[in-house]
Amino acid sequence: MKQEIGKKRIIIAIDGPAASGKSTTARKVAEKLGYTYIDTGAMYRAVTFKALREGVLEGLRRSPGSVSGLLDTISIEFKGDRVILDGSDVTAEIRDNRVSREVSFISSLKPVRDRLRRMQQDLGRQRAVVMDGRDIGTVVFPDAELKIFLVADARERAKRRYAELLLKSPEGAELPDLDLLEDEIKQRDEEDTLREHAPLKKHPDAVEIDTSDLTIESQVERVYTLALAAGTK
Repeated sequence: MKQEIGKKRIIIAIDGPAASGKSTTARKVAEKLGYTYIDTGAMYRAVTFKALREGVLEGLRRSPGSVSGLLDTISIEFKGDRVILDGSDVTAEIRDNRVSREVSFISSLKPVRDRLRRMQQDLGRQRAVVMDGRDIGTVVFPDAELKIFLVADARERAKRRYAELLLKSPEGAELPDLDLLEDEIKQRDEEDTLREHAPLKKHPDAVEIDTSDLTIESQVERVYTLALAAGTK
């Protein structure tokens, strides 16, 4: 059973650039509230992984409109923390660094954003959700009762990405160095901010939180406190 915050069940939208702490914070806030957590970034990663797996990525660069064929039969589901793509668990695979490098391009394609936006809105229709991404508060749920925009220093975000790769990569795997990761994050920021469709930007009503020097526990507590306040309005 979903918990009510104050008098009503609300939608919490958490946006921000790569590695700003969105997913971890959103997941933990959802756990504290008894809400459903929806990782929209994982959905875009799943589409990217499918394009890589099927060997169509370079074709999509030449003819972006052909992505509709990739989307015709796609199925993305969440089972707890697991991401299920076309019936297969791809939770680990979508965190590969090659997916991280290519996901911004896939995310920039309007058919992809339109399809996933509809899926996300369907998932959030019953409310009582915490959803994170880059356009949740501006495009997917602009009427969300609480909108959060997380930011962090690019070097700090590179360190977080390295730690994530170190944790999830096989022993002895070669990892990119911090400078490369920082460059990739800055490039992703630029691509996400300047893309034509649903660019990364802060909603005027969003509360900005700089997570550069915050622990995950502090981030979660700040968002949780804001959620309690939003649910009593």
